[in-house]
Amino acid sequence: MATAKEVFEKVNGCVEAIRKVTDFKPKVALTLGSGLGNYASQIDIKCEIPYSEIPGFPVSTVPGHDGRFIFGYVGETPVVCMKGRVHYYEGYDISDVVLPTRVMRMLGAEILFLTNASGGINYSFNPGDFMLLTDHVSVFAPNPLIGPNVDEFGTRFPDMSNVYDKDLMKIVKDTAIEDKIYLHEGVYAQLTGPSFESPAEIRMLRTLGVDAVGMSTVVEAIVGNHMGMRICAISCISNLAAGMGDPLSHEDVQKAADKSGKLFEKLVTDCIKKF
Repeated sequence: MATAKEVFEKVNGCVEAIRKVTDFKPKVALTLGSGLGNYASQIDIKCEIPYSEIPGFPVSTVPGHDGRFIFGYVGETPVVCMKGRVHYYEGYDISDVVLPTRVMRMLGAEILFLTNASGGINYSFNPGDFMLLTDHVSVFAPNPLIGPNVDEFGTRFPDMSNVYDKDLMKIVKDTAIEDKIYLHEGVYAQLTGPSFESPAEIRMLRTLGVDAVGMSTVVEAIVGNHMGMRICAISCISNLAAGMGDPLSHEDVQKAADKSGKLFEKLVTDCIKKF
């Protein structure tokens, strides 16, 4: 296990490498999930940096997840956009999975806007719906704060009572109403993947009060909260979870998420303009 000093130095090294290319200071850090792969078209781009050009930076191996930072403006809001995230199931250490979030915070981002594609557990959800995260459950994915605490990032025992910022949530809800986009609210659970959950696991999650499930987001939210970021998250319900419909495949999930992409883009864009 890496020491606190090693973790900090790795993150700081990535920040220094980026700063050699651009001095752009973002306000919002946006992580793009499935369905937002073409979101760069909404950004007035000032700089792009492939992850592969940042020493020590993890690179996504998942179809549909391009790997690059995009710096620019959405309206007048300065944004760093993470086009493609890495997942724990790809074999990375959990500290590498959340390294991009830490890097974006150290670049100056105050707000963390997370998006993802997920499986709907709530019986009222349908593929193509959107859900605003009000809380989360982490099941089996290791807490990214395990190990020596990096005091430069935050306190040893961060409070998790209000991870998702109420003021940002109100902006998202009001924007959805203005855009005539129906928006569910609910609890999201992260499991490790890469296999989709079993029907029994879905029944367990439903019993726990979970509305949607995926393989990302929660560990990033934990780290963002640890570093004092204001956080909001929207999930695109790309499919019904195991045992509730047809057998699942990544291709079908990606197609469903892409189908809702334009609405997703509009909602995310109009929210960021108000942040």
